[in-house]
Amino acid sequence: MVRLKEVYAKEIAPALMKQFNYSSKMEVPRLTKIVVNVGMGEAIQNPKLLDSAVDELRMITGQQPVVTAARKSIANFKLREGMPVGCKVTLRKRMMYEFLDRLINSALPRIRDFRGVSGKSFDGRGNYAMGLVEQIIFPEINYDMIEKIHGMDIVLATTAKTDEEAKALLAGFNMPFRN
Repeated sequence: MVRLKEVYAKEIAPALMKQFNYSSKMEVPRLTKIVVNVGMGEAIQNPKLLDSAVDELRMITGQQPVVTAARKSIANFKLREGMPVGCKVTLRKRMMYEFLDRLINSALPRIRDFRGVSGKSFDGRGNYAMGLVEQIIFPEINYDMIEKIHGMDIVLATTAKTDEEAKALLAGFNMPFRN
């Protein structure tokens, strides 16, 4: 069993059940999926950048990314509908817990001048979104092999009804929230 899933089952779920007075184990919030998205606007001029972004996202998540296309044309950016402009990965179950473990314990502490992630990035329905400026904080990425430094968006989707419940869930996973 994955380490974080074991921690959730043995420590986090019982603590949340006591804290929020749930009557059933099924009411306890849990992670459902993690979506990692990379937008590469520069891929319009240089398609090789998107290939390298796909390879890097594959190394980071351990899963093959899906290339996303532009939904509509924007003349000012020389963008046509259907052009590839990014990639994304949806992680569930074992891969999700492994990625979250690596994100919290090895990637986030490697951010320069890191003081914690914002506690205000919840959407009102218990989902948490965060952005990373550099992909090089992940230990899987070889600094010498990258073509361009780019960021990524990470969305943690939970079954929590409120932001307070979701924050308690993520705090149980030791998510380093800013004070």
